[in-house]
Amino acid sequence: MNDLLIKNGTVVDGSGEDRFIGDVSIKDGVITGVGSNLGQASRIIDADGLLVTPGFVDVHTHYDGQVTWDPYLTPSTFHGVTTAIFGNCGVGFAPVRKNDISYLINLMEGVEDIPGAVLSEGVKFNWESFPEYLDVLNSSPKAIDIGAQVPHGPLRFYVMGEKGADHTAIPTDAEITSMGVLLEEALNAGALGFTTSRTTKHLSRDGKNTPSLSAGSIEMRGLAEAMKRAGKGIIEVNSDFGPGEFEIMRMVSEVSGRPLSILLLQTNNSPDLWRQTRDQIHLARSQGLNVNGQVGCRPIVIIMGLETTINPFSTHPRWIEMSALSSDERLAKIKYDANLRHDLVHKMPDDEHTRRVKEWLPKTFLMHKGFDYEPSPVDNICDIAAKKGVEPLEVALEGMLNNNGKGLLAHTFENYFDGDLEVIRDMLLDEGTIMGLGDGGAHVCTVCDEGAPTYLLTHWGRDRKRGPTIPLEFLIKKHTWDSAKGYGLSDRGLIKAGYKADINVIDYEELALLDAEIAYDLPAGGKRLIQKAKGYKHTLVSGIEIIQQDEQTGNLPGRLLK
Repeated sequence: MNDLLIKNGTVVDGSGEDRFIGDVSIKDGVITGVGSNLGQASRIIDADGLLVTPGFVDVHTHYDGQVTWDPYLTPSTFHGVTTAIFGNCGVGFAPVRKNDISYLINLMEGVEDIPGAVLSEGVKFNWESFPEYLDVLNSSPKAIDIGAQVPHGPLRFYVMGEKGADHTAIPTDAEITSMGVLLEEALNAGALGFTTSRTTKHLSRDGKNTPSLSAGSIEMRGLAEAMKRAGKGIIEVNSDFGPGEFEIMRMVSEVSGRPLSILLLQTNNSPDLWRQTRDQIHLARSQGLNVNGQVGCRPIVIIMGLETTINPFSTHPRWIEMSALSSDERLAKIKYDANLRHDLVHKMPDDEHTRRVKEWLPKTFLMHKGFDYEPSPVDNICDIAAKKGVEPLEVALEGMLNNNGKGLLAHTFENYFDGDLEVIRDMLLDEGTIMGLGDGGAHVCTVCDEGAPTYLLTHWGRDRKRGPTIPLEFLIKKHTWDSAKGYGLSDRGLIKAGYKADINVIDYEELALLDAEIAYDLPAGGKRLIQKAKGYKHTLVSGIEIIQQDEQTGNLPGRLLK
């Protein structure tokens, strides 16, 4: 007898083939049949009128710390994610010596906007080596399957000490060898890959470039040779991809013989660079290399409000005067003090932050209820202000005061240079890309993109108004089977006999993103932006239900991938 039978669902199986009406049987955490007349089961889920899909495989998260205190890895599990991989972008928490913990926290706080106080209280750091970190993860309760990658920054700092973060220092041959030995050890212990950051955007909390930025070709070759010896692992890179950069990463893939996954997004200062990188990916793939680009499904949006990390008035003297007030006290003061509001809008300081905000305003929008992440350019704050005959900053302030001070602004920071999502559509449709860039666990009070799976299905599959949609079968394949294959996970991502029973049962008509909001639920009373969803009737991991009717069940069937 089967453990579970999902009956009469509309199956979108992850292969990209047409949907069909059928049943799915499950026993011992594995799919045993797909079709009809599959026998009896201890439990039946009636999926009539509902989508049945594989669980989503999120290859780009930053749950390195959160995984130690939150077994559900929220909010990703609210969006049908059943596999999450972290250690991306060259930052993480192992290997580490006790005396260096503060540096790794400082690095993570700067690069991924996770407050140091949260990490200091929430992460126990009861490990030193990467294998010891894996042991802690393996023994920790978890709702979904997780995978950890070796981050270049901590690895370099562990071997080189403080000079590892000094970009004038060049590692010795012995230090490169030592890094390689530790990387090989971690991969053999179960790490899923190696990640590096080679972008100037990544700064530690004290404003210094991430350690791996200055790693040269000799160091990268040494690490590639370690991966070749191990014979396993993915290489993930976040890079500005200036002259010669792709060649270095291509060399790493060639020497190691391992797959290479590259973050691919459109920046405002070089809006066509992503196409050049994509063309290099295509060339490499045509020559037999296993290379893909990780892409998102909506703009990278910087969210601003009275309680977020960034708002237009963060450096204003009148705002700083209120730094000791509670959020309620500050709200009351702004609401009832007309002089304060006037000063905030009309007496802005002449500093870098203010200049940046003023540059942002033409691509900043009010996040009203049901906000469309493909907003029309004419709905921006500047245009609204012009129609009202007021200053744009006045519109911004009033927007944040909405909803009893919970109002939010959305600045379309990247992937929105042209004022629509056609560039994202091109990225998604490209055969050389996989879904990524949800950044779960990171940028906790600045960006909130963990709802990417839900947005992928709703906006691109159903709701888009400013251009063509994309077939649902293609979208689900992109974030299940394609993502799984891209990271060497051959046991999941398909609804097929013999595959792992990671499954979503979704009311597609009801499926929707809920509005982003501030939650004070991190260690040390830390706050974060969180965005939930509705429409996930059942989410199963290894055949065990972790989400029912959009709520956590408390079941913890997840495991560490090795």
